[in-house]
Amino acid sequence: MSEDFLPIKGMDHVEFYVGNAKQAAHYYRTGFGFTNTAYSGLETGNREAASYVMEQGKIRLVLTSALGPDHPISRHCYLHGDGVGVIALEVPDAASAYAESTKRGATGAVAPTQIEDDHGLFRFAAIRCYGDTLIKFVDRSGYTGPFAPGYTARNGAGHNGRHKGVGLAAIDHMVGNVELGAMNRWVQFFAEAMGFSQLLHFDDKDISTEYSALMSKVMQNGNGKVKFPINEPAEGKKKSQIQEYLDYYYGPGVQHIACATGNIIETVTQLHENGIEFLRVPTTYYDMLEARVGQINEPIDKLAELGILVDRDEEGYLLQIFTKPVEDRPTVFYEIIERHGSRGFGKGNFKALFESIEREQSRRGNL
Repeated sequence: MSEDFLPIKGMDHVEFYVGNAKQAAHYYRTGFGFTNTAYSGLETGNREAASYVMEQGKIRLVLTSALGPDHPISRHCYLHGDGVGVIALEVPDAASAYAESTKRGATGAVAPTQIEDDHGLFRFAAIRCYGDTLIKFVDRSGYTGPFAPGYTARNGAGHNGRHKGVGLAAIDHMVGNVELGAMNRWVQFFAEAMGFSQLLHFDDKDISTEYSALMSKVMQNGNGKVKFPINEPAEGKKKSQIQEYLDYYYGPGVQHIACATGNIIETVTQLHENGIEFLRVPTTYYDMLEARVGQINEPIDKLAELGILVDRDEEGYLLQIFTKPVEDRPTVFYEIIERHGSRGFGKGNFKALFESIEREQSRRGNL
């Protein structure tokens, strides 16, 4: 086993660039059950942007808006709409992660930087990923403050019991959409520059309907804590969901974030009550479910009522469901997933799911 030249402790945070961070924070609190734990803005001396740190379980989202039209974040939102600007990974040494990845072909975006305040030293660096997305390396081993320098703690900070929300526990994986022909280049980037390995590969025979198809490869880091599936559109009779995303996001970017839960029925029930909208598959999907996936612990009538999908592989089964896009543009959405041994991504559900997405595309006039 070769030594891991870029050890990763796990996901540190995901930063969204949004048009109105205050309103986005309200949506994630009331809709998805996140708690606002830290804030940066005019009141904390930040004259450039406002950021709200939202936490639930081990998930940390940062919602950031620029305070002026010429800021790079304003330009990002103008082009892409609300979307993921930064994928932040916690590492033991940000400078080393930057040096090792750029030495192997990554393009540097933010040179190793350290900021000191009363709570210690906060170290970070960043490289470029697909589209305008950055991968940020964060070392918080010498820092004890609320999130990062320039942030002040908010009401939920320090009370983990209050971050239970709707039961979302951790980020399971994060999917990127890239243009036709670019998937293998990004697979190579993750393999060579970051030391990831390929976990799974789906081609257009695995993921297709009568109208459209996509291809996907799943990359994961050495300890398996970070998984990045990468999708590209495949040729089809009509426009695939990946191409629709690329058209409306105006380039490659993060398509969806999968959040793990220990009880998907409870979580999805609560999300429904909070007004979150989900994709639905036809009720016939459930007619032969147990014959297809074998015995499961959850009541099938409840899964059918909520629209939760089930898939099984050699190692176990998983339950999953996908929200509709959470913006006006048909771009970013969320997956809720509960695993019972399975390390897959729901291959058996792809066809039913795609047909559901195509029905939504058709409603939007984009199929």
